[in-house]
Amino acid sequence: MASGGKSQRRSAVAARGTGRARVLRIIGGTWRGRKLRFPAGAKIRPTPDRVRETLFNWLGAAVRGARCLDLFAGSGALGLESLSRGAAHVTFVEHDAVAAQALRLLLREWQAGDARVERADALRYLVGEVQPFDIVFLDPPFASDILGRAAALLEERHWLREGARIYVECAAREGLPSLPPAWRLLKGKQAGEVGYHLLAHLAPDLHTT
Repeated sequence: MASGGKSQRRSAVAARGTGRARVLRIIGGTWRGRKLRFPAGAKIRPTPDRVRETLFNWLGAAVRGARCLDLFAGSGALGLESLSRGAAHVTFVEHDAVAAQALRLLLREWQAGDARVERADALRYLVGEVQPFDIVFLDPPFASDILGRAAALLEERHWLREGARIYVECAAREGLPSLPPAWRLLKGKQAGEVGYHLLAHLAPDLHTT
């Protein structure tokens, strides 16, 4: 199974409502109120507006000037919201060709600054050349082991700067998988059957094994 984006198969929980969720809006920042459409051909489950609003309230000023990785980009809503709020750079990784091309066109249309789209399998991307990030968004397909594998690669290959923030979305009924000891949970909530969590990456001498 490919591990590249939210366009992959989801559990029945996550697949609901895809027919009507074709348009999203940016909640804050310079693009506030702008709408983005994502292709009907890609089975994308975007992070809902209210969850994104809570997440970016949690992140606060950490977004401004940050280098961000939207690893399972899908619609690109999380990375676009980051750019709108002053992120210095966003890399979007998406396996689905249609979704990746839609993101490229949108970034060009909105005249986004330092941002790029990588059409790639997420796990394969993480074994490539490392460029550390300040914020990483992890919203992989549910009902798979991809989240734990991606987390391990992020840690082992040093993709995270000290103090980096990691956002994780998963099925609430399953809870968080085993994550690296250096990842400390800061916040966590549930919206329907989706659990969403913010974690911090600690320096080696500040965590226990």
